Amino acid sequence: MIRARGGTLLAALMASVLVLAGCGDSPEAGGGGQDGAAPAGFPVTVTNCGVTTTYDRPPRRAVSLNQHATEVMLALGLEKSMAGTGYLDDKVLPEFQAAYDSVKVISEEYPSFETLLAAEPDLVYGGWASAFDEKEGRSREALKKAGIDTHLNNEECPEGPVTMAAVEEELRTVAEIFGVPDRAEKRIASMRTVLEGVEKKLSGVSPLKVAVYDSGDKTVFTAGGAGIGNEMIRLAGGTNLFSDVAKPYGDVSFEQFAERGPDVVVIYDYDYNGRSAEDKKKFLLEHPALKDAPAIEEERFAVLPLSSTVTGVRVAGAVESLARQLHPDRFR
Repeated sequence: MIRARGGTLLAALMASVLVLAGCGDSPEAGGGGQDGAAPAGFPVTVTNCGVTTTYDRPPRRAVSLNQHATEVMLALGLEKSMAGTGYLDDKVLPEFQAAYDSVKVISEEYPSFETLLAAEPDLVYGGWASAFDEKEGRSREALKKAGIDTHLNNEECPEGPVTMAAVEEELRTVAEIFGVPDRAEKRIASMRTVLEGVEKKLSGVSPLKVAVYDSGDKTVFTAGGAGIGNEMIRLAGGTNLFSDVAKPYGDVSFEQFAERGPDVVVIYDYDYNGRSAEDKKKFLLEHPALKDAPAIEEERFAVLPLSSTVTGVRVAGAVESLARQLHPDRFR
């Protein structure tokens, strides 16, 4: 990954961003010119992960980093307010493909600070805290000094266990920043409809004991009790055996994994050292410490793409997918 470099080019780019960061209005929300009255509903003040930002008008050149941030933007119909995007973990959902194709990809992974400046953004929206890696020169403070606002997905700074309320809050906050609150409410209503359907299907079901295998050879990197993954398991008719891990993710031993006796192992599917979900299944089935675990003996697995297990617009659909895998008899 290229680190930001000093020198004349960087200084010039920073100067151009400072000039352009506030120019014009969002084509999404409309409103007066930069020197005119603020659009209806503005200014908007948001406190996000310890950073307070006041938006006098909607951003018009946002850059999104990470899958879930990008898809939140696209779900809210904000592609015309985007100057760029970067670092997908998966293909975008088909419903967003055309909108995504209209946005410039400024970097396949995280862009350098210099590349971000060249996109002339007025807002950078990160899905993971690593989007604002201080060592790579992309800290929120560094971007602020360059005249660029920032927003971080709220799962990265939870005040308690992450639930569907946090997902809805994230959608509402981003929509408020861009002056399109009605769009958030429509998306939230759609997600609630899916979840209500799952709840009806699972009425009276006995929860299954579930443990997540994200990755790991020497230890298991699993879903703890503080992330959206824990909530998804509950809504899908399961009990997360590692909900006592007081973080979104944590490492446990394979012996602990086996001792808790999962009925089903949920595999998070993404490219981990070239290992597919099927490769992960094979690894778990062959691991000597797991041979007596019910899920391994019965070869009971469920699979979710990693992009569906974070606070974003995929959560409701992922809950339904997981529920179908845990309790297939309820969906026949």
